[in-house]
Amino acid sequence: MASNQTSLNDAKFALPVSDVEQQSALEIETEDFDYSKRAQWLRAAVLGANDGLVSTASLMMGVGAVKQDLKAMILTGFAGLVAGACSMAIAAASALAFSVGALVPLLAASFIREYKVRLGVVVAAVTLALMIFGWLGAVLGKAPAVRSSLRVLVGGWLAMAITFGLTKLIGSSGL
Repeated sequence: MASNQTSLNDAKFALPVSDVEQQSALEIETEDFDYSKRAQWLRAAVLGANDGLVSTASLMMGVGAVKQDLKAMILTGFAGLVAGACSMAIAAASALAFSVGALVPLLAASFIREYKVRLGVVVAAVTLALMIFGWLGAVLGKAPAVRSSLRVLVGGWLAMAITFGLTKLIGSSGL
């Protein structure tokens, strides 16, 4: 063989011959991949979805406080989804995550004509999603799951309640 050619044994990506070599090759590949970067990206996606969920649900609850019309509530939620997704559109993934979260209250409200039932279904759907997003964020961030889920849940409830209450107050004052 000529001196400028490489033999198969000298190749950089030679196939492992024994179980020990296979295990060593697997450990090297695992060490090269940084799982913390993936977890950070996933956690950011969860936070974006949570933002879309709470922002859109709060807008819908606020409009629902003064208008019982299904169309007004859905249009407000859709406008919130589009505006929020556009504001997050700098890493497209954030826009998608925001949109996924925003779809929860939109879909929950879309098929219910009865005003009080619609508000209850939106709150129930958002509550379930908040608990899931809180738990998922805690797992990805290696935080206590119950405490994180409760914090996200209470924060979401407060945002919806404050928006509903203030909008109801302003709307009933004739402004």
